[in-house]
Amino acid sequence: MNEILSFLGNIPWWGWVILVVLLVAVYDVLQKKHTILHNFPVVGHFRYMLESIGPELRQYIVANNREELPFNRIERGWIYASSKNENNYEGFGTDRDIYEPNYIFVKNAMMPFKVENNHPNAKDPYFLPCAKVMGLAHERRRPFRPASVINVSAMSFGSLSARAVESLNVGCKLSHAYHNTGEGGLSPYHKKGGDVIFHFGTGYFGVRSSEGTFSMEKMVKLCAENPQVRAVEVKLSQGAKPGKGGVLPGKKITAEIAEIRHVEVGKDVLSPPTHSAFNGVDGLVDFVEDIANATGLPVGIKAAIGKLEDWEKLASIMAETGKGPDFITVDGGEGGTGAAPPSFADHVALPWIYGFSEIYQIFKKYDLNEKIVFIGSGKLGFPARAVMAFAMGVDCINVAREAMLSIGCIQAKLCHTNECPSGVATQSKWKQMGINVDEKSVRAHYYFKNFRKELLEMTHAAGYEHPCLFTMDDVEMATGDKEMVNDLSRVFKYNKVKVPFSNTKTLQKCEHLGGGYKVKEEKKVVKAAIKKEEVRY
Repeated sequence: MNEILSFLGNIPWWGWVILVVLLVAVYDVLQKKHTILHNFPVVGHFRYMLESIGPELRQYIVANNREELPFNRIERGWIYASSKNENNYEGFGTDRDIYEPNYIFVKNAMMPFKVENNHPNAKDPYFLPCAKVMGLAHERRRPFRPASVINVSAMSFGSLSARAVESLNVGCKLSHAYHNTGEGGLSPYHKKGGDVIFHFGTGYFGVRSSEGTFSMEKMVKLCAENPQVRAVEVKLSQGAKPGKGGVLPGKKITAEIAEIRHVEVGKDVLSPPTHSAFNGVDGLVDFVEDIANATGLPVGIKAAIGKLEDWEKLASIMAETGKGPDFITVDGGEGGTGAAPPSFADHVALPWIYGFSEIYQIFKKYDLNEKIVFIGSGKLGFPARAVMAFAMGVDCINVAREAMLSIGCIQAKLCHTNECPSGVATQSKWKQMGINVDEKSVRAHYYFKNFRKELLEMTHAAGYEHPCLFTMDDVEMATGDKEMVNDLSRVFKYNKVKVPFSNTKTLQKCEHLGGGYKVKEEKKVVKAAIKKEEVRY
C-alpha cells in the first residue's frame, strides 16, 4: 500500500490532467447519448459549454445596443438607471433608425402645457392617477381610481420568488401603484401595503373549492379580510399562451403554496384551458355581476385578442343590459413572463397594438368606452410607448417584465427552468437571498415614479395636462408605404373617444383615489392641526 501511495504521489500534476482527459475520452466514445461527444471526444464538451453561455455572450459582447429581444440593452439600461434614480438621459442624439416601419413620432405643441404654481404637479411631479374610476359607471359599492397610470401586471407567487413579490408590493406602496396578484392566489408577500387587484384564472387558486371549482364563499371572505384588494380580475387568456392550460407539478407545491392556492401538498394541479364557473359570453357577464354584487368591488376581465365574434357579443350584451366588466385588460400576444411553447408565444393571438385597436373599436361602436377602464399590457413600460397607448384609448398600463428588470432581472430567459440567476423568477432559497427587499422595493418605486414623471413631461410637451387627452392625431407611425408617415387615426381607421377630464386637482380630491394618497393627505391635516394647537398654546 505504501508503495502504491508513493507511486501516486510521484505522478506530476500534468500526468493527472492527461489521465483525466483519457478517462473522459474513453467515456465519450463508449456513451451512446450524444453523437457529437462520440465523434469528437473531449473536444465536443467545449461545444456544449459555449452553447450554454451563448445567450450571455450575445447579450454582452455580440449583439449591439438595439438588437436584442424582447428588451434591448438601451431599454434595459433606461429601466436600470430609472430604478436607481440615476441619470437616464442619453447624449449625442438618438441611435435609433427613425425611418424603420412602425417607428413612433409624438407631435409636440408649439406652446407646451404650463404647470402653474398651484398645480398638483408643481409640488409632486410624479402624481399621475387614472382619469377614470373603476366601477363607477356600474355603481359598485367600492369604486376604485388607480393612483398611478403604471402598475404591476399579473405575476403570481410561484412564478416569481417570495422576495421578488414582496419587493414589488412594497415598491407599489411607495409609488402609489397597484399590484396585480397573478393567478397564484393572494400571498403574504402581496400584503405589504400596496393596493392589490386579485386575479384568478381557470384554476381558481386562492378561491378554489376542494373539488377544484370556484368558491364564491372564499372570494367574499378574501375580499372582506383584505381591504387592500381594490378590484377583481378574471383571466380568460394571457399573451404568453392564450387558450392553453397547464399543470403545476406536485413536487413544486410546498406547504406555503398549498395554503395560498387552496390545493393539496405534493399533488399535481391542473389548470384547464377553459373556465368551469360559467359558459359562454352570457355566463361570463352573469359571473362578473355575481362577484361584483357579492364583494362590492369592480370586476374586470383579462384576455389576449384573437377572434372577435365573442367580443362583439359581449359589447352588445353590455349595451343592452347595462351589466358587464368594469375594466378590460388587453394583453399582447407577443408573450410575457408566463412559460409557454414557442408556437404559442410566437404565433397565437395578436400583438398588443393590433389586438387593442380591434377591441377598442368594437366597444366604441356600442358607446361603451366611457364606462370601461381600458388597461394595456404588452411591452408598454416606456414613456413613448405609453403615449402611443394612451392616444389609442388606454387608461392605465400594466408592466410585468419591466417591473422585474427594475428589481434586478437580467433577462437571462430562464424563468421557466427555476434557475433564474437573479433570484427573481426562482423558488431557490439560495438565489432568493440575493434580493434585498429594502433596496429592491425602493428601485421598483423609483422606476414607477420616474416613468410617470417622464410620461408627464412628454404630455406637457404635447400641450396637454394629462395623457388621457392624447388623441390618435397626436402620434404618427412610420408605415413604410409611399405616404411614409401617418397619424394613428389613419393607420388603425378610428378616432379615440374623448375621456371626460376637467383637471388634475379633481383627480387628487377624488374620494375613490387609491394608492394611500387619502391617508397621506389625512396625515398632513392632522400634522397641521397639531402644529396649530402648539402655536396656540
